[in-house]
Amino acid sequence: MENLPVEVIGNILSHLESARDVVIASSTCKKWREAWRCHLHTLSFNSCDWPIYHELSSNSLEILITQTIFQTKALRCLTISMDDVHEFSAASVIAWLMYTRDTLRRLHFYVRTPPMFNIIEKCGRQKLEVLALGRNFITRVEPSYQKFPCLKSLSLSFVSISELDLCLLLSACPRLETLSMVSPVIASSDLQTSMEISSSSLKEFSVESFGLDKFVLEADLLEHLHLKDCTFEVFELIGKGTLKVLKVDDVSVIHLDIGENADNLEFVDISNFTIMWPKFYHMISKASKLRRLRLWGVVFEDDDEVVDLETISVCFPQLSHLSLSYDLRDGVLNYGLQGLSLLVNVAVLELGWTSINDLFATWVAGLLERCPNLTKLIIYGFVSEVKIHEECQILAKFTEFIIELGRKYMHVKIEFEYE
Repeated sequence: MENLPVEVIGNILSHLESARDVVIASSTCKKWREAWRCHLHTLSFNSCDWPIYHELSSNSLEILITQTIFQTKALRCLTISMDDVHEFSAASVIAWLMYTRDTLRRLHFYVRTPPMFNIIEKCGRQKLEVLALGRNFITRVEPSYQKFPCLKSLSLSFVSISELDLCLLLSACPRLETLSMVSPVIASSDLQTSMEISSSSLKEFSVESFGLDKFVLEADLLEHLHLKDCTFEVFELIGKGTLKVLKVDDVSVIHLDIGENADNLEFVDISNFTIMWPKFYHMISKASKLRRLRLWGVVFEDDDEVVDLETISVCFPQLSHLSLSYDLRDGVLNYGLQGLSLLVNVAVLELGWTSINDLFATWVAGLLERCPNLTKLIIYGFVSEVKIHEECQILAKFTEFIIELGRKYMHVKIEFEYE
């Protein structure tokens, strides 16, 4: 260890991340203290890492963090994440940002600050590439002054910001590729029920726990769109056909419009969502490059609707990974399995149930026949702790059925995931 260069020791300390662990390790010897001061590039103050953080006052924490940061000279990644009990003063935060501004590239800051403190104002004109903020206020964005020429990733969690300031902030980030928002507090008038944002460089966009009547996203280069736990009457994507990944999880939306952006879709993941199959199929029907389709826990708006495997076989010839889980009904099961087209490229098949019945075995067998080149079958299910005799019989019959299925399709690896 004594022959290790100080740069290597600095890299070792940086992988510890936790400030407490780094301080303890750096006290090993003089060489390690030098590595701490001159070559440490990653430092994290997280209330989950050390219970003592919860016992200290905000003022004591500020002093501790200040003394620690000011002993370093080369920080590139700084994380400060504290629980809701703490609120840090503007003076301390400004001191940390000013001290590290020449070297810092990644800042993760999840701490409450005074409402009048605008952290964006102090982060501007730095060399930040990643900025993640939580429980802060962003106001009075001035793109002519607060520029982020190097910023590629922006994450806002429980951040209060107006639609205008958000648009101005995005315009100040000419190289931004990833934007993530979790429970944003959008300051607006009572009459405002819509929101429109745009970015010419954005490639990934995700929003969670948010709701509006209308949300419009204009992003010509967008490749990844993820909506989670949201409520919209209308969500509209305006782009130029670059979308590759579409994920919709537990979203209530009357009209989901991705325009002419389906041509290059490779992965569609829809879960806990009510769909009208003809309308949904029309939306993604041009995705001839689709390789993975996941419809999990979906509910059909019409009782007579079901996932049409014939349509999937014909329209998505490159599909290699198919995941399906929805309520099976006797009247529509046969319709879903109709047709002769095979899913020739599907290698992985995931199937799930919420309440098992005799139809599930029929469905599994029908799907296996449609996938001649299948290599793996994963079955997901829920088994209640208290089971009536009928449920035990159905589960026993299904187990026997799977054993027979395994003998018939010996080239297929069968796995189970039960809750």
